[in-house]
Amino acid sequence: MFDQLIQLDHQAFLGINQGLANPFFDWIMPLLRNRFFWIPLYFFLIVFLARHYKKFGWICVLFLLITFAISDFVSASMIKPIFERLRPCNEIGFREDIRSLVHCGGGFSFPSSHATNHFAIGVFLIVVFAHRWKPIIPLALGWAFSISFAQVYVGVHFPIDVTVGALLGSLVGYVVGSTFLTLYMKQIWNTGS
Repeated sequence: MFDQLIQLDHQAFLGINQGLANPFFDWIMPLLRNRFFWIPLYFFLIVFLARHYKKFGWICVLFLLITFAISDFVSASMIKPIFERLRPCNEIGFREDIRSLVHCGGGFSFPSSHATNHFAIGVFLIVVFAHRWKPIIPLALGWAFSISFAQVYVGVHFPIDVTVGALLGSLVGYVVGSTFLTLYMKQIWNTGS
């Protein structure tokens, strides 16, 4: 059963990495998974929270950083060393079959820290803001999904890596977001004061 799951994962990877190959994706996917590409978004988020919500905005930024720290620590420092799964671009006997569009890196693959971290941030924002602004749901999930999908497309993660990362990150984001709302009085946060 485990071998069948790995085989399906490899087939799904090749379907994305090779089957969906096109010049536009070859250009955009490496950008989507590049942490520097999203710096303007992170800057906007910090400025928006600080200006619009003042003290509570800065507390929200702090909780976003906590969300990132927890998700990154759990995925990169706790789970990856247990499973030690090689990246597709490093897996002997498989790497010859893939299109590697970015530097492979030497770290382990399972789960994807990119997927874990971005789904954690996305779900945190959904938990905190969805009651006030419904479009945050498709925007945050679409953002996190696009980054996770790009990880597979460029050849550095398998689909299972990003799927488990997305689930783990969503759990972290939900827990930290709910904690933020509980600690900082939902009623005050809802007023925007």
